[in-house]
Amino acid sequence: MNDELWRTSSNPNSHPYLPHRLMADLDKHRPFVTVILAMSLDGKIADINRNPARFGSAEDKAHLEKQIARSDGVLFGAGTLRAYGTTLRVIQPSLLQERQHQGKPLQPVQIVCSRSALLDPNYPFFRQPVPHWLLTTHRGAQRWQTFPGFEKILVAETATEEIDWQAAFQQLTTLGLKQLAVLGGGELVASLLANGFIDEFWITICPLVLGGKSAPTLVEGLGFLEALAPRLQLLELQTQSDEVFLHYRVVRE
Repeated sequence: MNDELWRTSSNPNSHPYLPHRLMADLDKHRPFVTVILAMSLDGKIADINRNPARFGSAEDKAHLEKQIARSDGVLFGAGTLRAYGTTLRVIQPSLLQERQHQGKPLQPVQIVCSRSALLDPNYPFFRQPVPHWLLTTHRGAQRWQTFPGFEKILVAETATEEIDWQAAFQQLTTLGLKQLAVLGGGELVASLLANGFIDEFWITICPLVLGGKSAPTLVEGLGFLEALAPRLQLLELQTQSDEVFLHYRVVRE
């Protein structure tokens, strides 16, 4: 491991050290992106019915909240919102106090990513006391012109009506978001990974096996050939009870 760039910790709730030079260079282009997900031993992030994944322990939930508290924004796909109907807020007093000391809002921005923006405005998410943003296409933005659910709508679209991640991250950087936490689902992770916009993973391996071809995995999409697959470097490994916390960074060429 290159100790000049990275430092490990025995605490699974710690955060990697980034020297000011590296972080400054990154801030000019886009936010630093961390994927934070729990999965079964066989790599599934939900069961075959795509029910909300609640198999993580209380320790895993606390770990997730700490990672969210360190972020400026939380990014998740429409499928994740449909499954849960809500998002995870920062509620621990010590974490809220830490955000205050850092001059941050009490809650990070919650960003729903959806090309179509076909979302139910009655989701409890829209009543949660968090900033609600939407990242979508022009077609998706038009659907929410008459609904007050989102305080900010960002449009970043390619010629094929996909999300333009380069343009999207430029907007997020301009709006002051330096660190993003990505909470799924697998299609969103796959898209970000294919475009080179993921910097690290925090993965919790939970003690169950879900199986099933239709059960969603950590990374969906078209997949990667072995020769072209993104490579990772293990930064930390920690166990708590029957769970394993893995912290990887994406290796850049």
